[in-house]
Amino acid sequence: MSQTRAYAAHAADQPLAPFTFERRQPRPDDVAIEILYCGVCHSDLHFARNDWGMTRFPIVPGHEIVGRVTAVGDEVSRFQVGDMVGVGCMVDSCRHCQPCQDGVEQFCLEGFTMTYGSDDRQDGTMTQGGYSDSVVVSEHFVLRMPEGLDPAAAAPILCAGITTYSPLKHYGVKAGHKIGVIGMGGLGHMGVKLAKALGAEVTVFTRSDAKVEEARRHGADHVVVSTDQAQMDAVAETYDFMLDTVPVQHDLNPYLASLKYDGTHILVGLLDPIEPAIEGFNLVFKRRVLAGSLIGGIPETQELLDFCAEHDITCDIETIDIQDINTAYERMEKGDVRYRFVIDMASLKNASAD
Repeated sequence: MSQTRAYAAHAADQPLAPFTFERRQPRPDDVAIEILYCGVCHSDLHFARNDWGMTRFPIVPGHEIVGRVTAVGDEVSRFQVGDMVGVGCMVDSCRHCQPCQDGVEQFCLEGFTMTYGSDDRQDGTMTQGGYSDSVVVSEHFVLRMPEGLDPAAAAPILCAGITTYSPLKHYGVKAGHKIGVIGMGGLGHMGVKLAKALGAEVTVFTRSDAKVEEARRHGADHVVVSTDQAQMDAVAETYDFMLDTVPVQHDLNPYLASLKYDGTHILVGLLDPIEPAIEGFNLVFKRRVLAGSLIGGIPETQELLDFCAEHDITCDIETIDIQDINTAYERMEKGDVRYRFVIDMASLKNASAD
């Protein structure tokens, strides 16, 4: 076991604070990683606040991890000490069910092991995440960081990036397609960049006039202010796909009406019940599909990292010190970040641990 310094949430109503715990020694198939950067995801905030009623405290959040290999187990063949690597939202799965065999471990029939807040499949201890100085992960769930990608700006690719890339690839978005991206936050701005790189014509749907120029700067071909009924009427039955990144309840019907026949509306942000209700007419009379997508499998995530390196795609970030994580959470709740916070874990060396 090795002493690990971290920041953890100790209760839903308390700020994150320094925390020390023990990481396991590497198993034969494990990779030990010194964490250099860790992205800050809205899921981290939800877990720290126990918004989903499943948090066990103390919890160390963080599942957008980039670091350097410090040790490998005897059975590891793909990595060696010194390699730059990444770890995303998963650190294990059953590895034998059909989804796991298909390389979509996020749909493991036994449930995937989350980077934090899950029971380790071998020793039963709770996994702890990347707001820490090191992590130990099975080789199968470690990703190689391509040369040329800025490691800090690449960290959110491991969640925000793959969450948008996976459905784009699965549904075959390509040149000649028209796609609407709903929302312009951490997920949305990555969706725009990736859809453009795949050759699609991209329209951003936003409720705010203030984001029109911002969306264009990120490569959007068009911008529709969804609160303007005339603009919505003008794009009726226009799009092949909608990539819906909005994480709160919103009316899907106007966006469904903007799809062509056989169009597909893909939810990647909303986990709550759909309110207001969907009008069946919007699906039945145009053979439209309402779909959902969850992060992405390990092979696909590696494919995405290589794709981003090839096309010079990274997330727009603001780098912070770990000591500022509670302020960052407050700003996230207010939507005051463009578009992702990333923690420089070198700052942890200056944090006093309990």
